[in-house]
Amino acid sequence: MRLAAKTAIITGAARGIGRACAVAFAREGADLVLIDAARDLPGVPYPLGTASQLAHTADLCREQGSAVLVRHADVRDLAGLEDVTQEAYQRFGRIDALVNNAGIAAPSGKAAHDVTEDEWELMIDIDLSGTWRMIKAVGKLMTAQRSGSIVNVASTAGLVGYRYFAGYVAAKHGVVGLTKAVALDYGPSKVRVNALCPGSVRDDHDAEGRMLSEIARSLDVPVADHEETFRQAQPMNALIEVDDIAAAAVWLASDESRQVTGSVLTVDGGFTAR
Repeated sequence: MRLAAKTAIITGAARGIGRACAVAFAREGADLVLIDAARDLPGVPYPLGTASQLAHTADLCREQGSAVLVRHADVRDLAGLEDVTQEAYQRFGRIDALVNNAGIAAPSGKAAHDVTEDEWELMIDIDLSGTWRMIKAVGKLMTAQRSGSIVNVASTAGLVGYRYFAGYVAAKHGVVGLTKAVALDYGPSKVRVNALCPGSVRDDHDAEGRMLSEIARSLDVPVADHEETFRQAQPMNALIEVDDIAAAAVWLASDESRQVTGSVLTVDGGFTAR
């Protein structure tokens, strides 16, 4: 129960890494605020998490004994995020952790000069600016209470380049830089800010994730072959599991990492060590 008596906000909680983090946090004793747009968004070329998937995540967390607040919110809507944060604070009395997980992998799959301005702005607005908006929503509360842990889910794309993913790579590099800057801003207030950089994460059936298959689709990799294709690029010869990411997020949110801030934690099976 490493997160007992703590309250955590998790964005992009309907499925995938967000769901895995929510369940892991619940298992460790946290009460939860689960946020997701819970609808498809214009310009994103694949189905996003749904309201029913978000409700299922909440049910899984309640089964672990957590109190759960569920809200539909788009990370492009600052006022909506601030409203949810204030509601959460009024209900639980504090916000101890934020897992900034909401994001998209596409539109991608083309050379930088073929990316439209709308596609570029959509990627940056969700993956980078959305991360900043959520920090803005919780930052005053955490600094006032002089405690808290913010975990920004970046990617190995925040550390290295990937062909045909210029917007995604730029956004995730931005998340890593934002993490370091905000860690310095908040350090005197004992609020920690770290980036979590997953490698190729397998689309877990129970978590209903589909990020890896969408990345494969953007690269025209056949669906039947995509796991093997990505696995061959892994030094440890295995894809990352959503539970691996959730375990790292739990550690960063817990008091066990109380002296860790401004750090970039890779969970990538050694991919970026090359």
